[in-house]
Amino acid sequence: MLDIPFWKRLLILGLVALGLLYAMPNLFYTKVEQHNDAITAAERNGFETSEEAAARAGWPNWLPSGLVNLGLDLRGGAHLLGEVHVQDVYKARMDLLWPELRDALVAQREVVGAVRRVQAPAGQLAVEIGNPEQMARAVEIARGLATPVTSLTGAGQSDLAISASGNRLHVQLSDAEKAATDDRTVQQSLEIIRRRIDEVGTREPTIMRQGKDRILIQVPGIGSAEELKQLIGTTAKLTFNPVVNRTTDANARPGTGNVLLPSMDEPGVYYVIEENPVVTGEELTDARPSFDQNGQPAVDFRFGPSGAKRFGAYTSANIGQPFAIVLDNQVISAPVIRQAITTGSGQISGAMNVDESTRLAVLLRAGALPAQMTFLEERTIGPELGQDSIDAGRLSSVIATVAVVAYMVASYGLFGIFASVAVIVNVILILAVMSMMGATLTLPGIAGIVLTVGTAVDANVIIYERIREELRAGKRIVKAIDDGFNEAMSAIIDANVTSFIAAMVMFFLGSGPVKGFAVTLTIGLVTSVFTAIYLTRLLIVFWLEWRKPKELIL
Repeated sequence: MLDIPFWKRLLILGLVALGLLYAMPNLFYTKVEQHNDAITAAERNGFETSEEAAARAGWPNWLPSGLVNLGLDLRGGAHLLGEVHVQDVYKARMDLLWPELRDALVAQREVVGAVRRVQAPAGQLAVEIGNPEQMARAVEIARGLATPVTSLTGAGQSDLAISASGNRLHVQLSDAEKAATDDRTVQQSLEIIRRRIDEVGTREPTIMRQGKDRILIQVPGIGSAEELKQLIGTTAKLTFNPVVNRTTDANARPGTGNVLLPSMDEPGVYYVIEENPVVTGEELTDARPSFDQNGQPAVDFRFGPSGAKRFGAYTSANIGQPFAIVLDNQVISAPVIRQAITTGSGQISGAMNVDESTRLAVLLRAGALPAQMTFLEERTIGPELGQDSIDAGRLSSVIATVAVVAYMVASYGLFGIFASVAVIVNVILILAVMSMMGATLTLPGIAGIVLTVGTAVDANVIIYERIREELRAGKRIVKAIDDGFNEAMSAIIDANVTSFIAAMVMFFLGSGPVKGFAVTLTIGLVTSVFTAIYLTRLLIVFWLEWRKPKELIL
């Protein structure tokens, strides 16, 4: 019969109360967002505890703080389409191969003669040998340095393409290795960009590969495309190089194997450093903003085992000698080695403020981009446009809700009011679930909510029409209501299962706007079944127990 046990009533009301609690932070969106950002910054930088950060933001830690993240079209933000210069990696690979090839050829100098690197197109390595008659031996030595391609499509093939003409040996990456390198480079760039953006606390960015060598980046809530470019475009290439000389001559000749770089915080000062670094920032395992012994902003860093070993060996052998910390072709510091640094940790200090030290730590943790990026599209969506979209979406939701409520009340009277309460609770539950998931709400997502509002009463319509049929058949009120719910159940389940399948297809096969629509539609289907079947039934039971009606006009 139409009886709901106490535990089930408690469960239904508890779920509704939980939904209200988790949806509540969206009423205080700005304050809760500041709270979340403060907590993230506290955990990342260690300047204060999470409790102190929460108190400063003004939102209690014990309350839920999940939000429905607003997409780019609602919140405004920056849109970039970048092209990765994969050819840069070809050149870097050849530069790394040259010392190894040179040493291998020099070891056979009595056979191949003198060895000299000569000018070659970008991405190629050209080497002249003194004894052209032994070119076959030189080619054999070069092939001994080749390794198999690791990609699935080029598995088993060599990673080097080697040819010879006269006394000149030509080496470049094979076509299979270029394809594998292109894929790795774009994927690595994608991951580094994602880490950089995520570390500054930006919510729900869209970062995806487009085509062979392009990356789409959309970040809600960021001020401008230029600001986003500064965060992404910085290579943050950190190296530790031996210092040869310090000079004020901008035109000084560094000599073979050396480079001339300017000082970051000493205008007019230049350093001649060895081109090959002792260790690079790629071997860093951690970097955090801190303060030096003078209370000035700095960055603490730590190397991994291999980097720490090389750094310790170098500092042990060069006590009393200066070494340069180089960031993006600028010497940010050139301290003298006072003692061996064998712990693998150190500190970067210089002319920087707290924000700059925090940004530098983020960039160093994320690592250097493997290749340069050119931005082909730049767009900034202002928050005013996003607010207009939010207002339009809110207005459409209100109109849809009012229209549905009016229709249900006009058609079913008191029972229509029960269905309307269920629709409103349904929208609240959608927001609560999205907040717990950290889902992103876009304009198509708002369309999904509006559609859910319109279709959420379908189950109630089926139930109420079934109850009408039972009443016409002469059944008593309680029996008619009970049979109406039971008989309508299969039709409701069938209708929602088919809609759920369509939503899943859109979610897994669609992208962007289609996926945003599918998310809210899927959540709405689940919550609408709960509110239509269980919440509406509970409200009717409460009314029956309170009024004990003798007749029912529906």
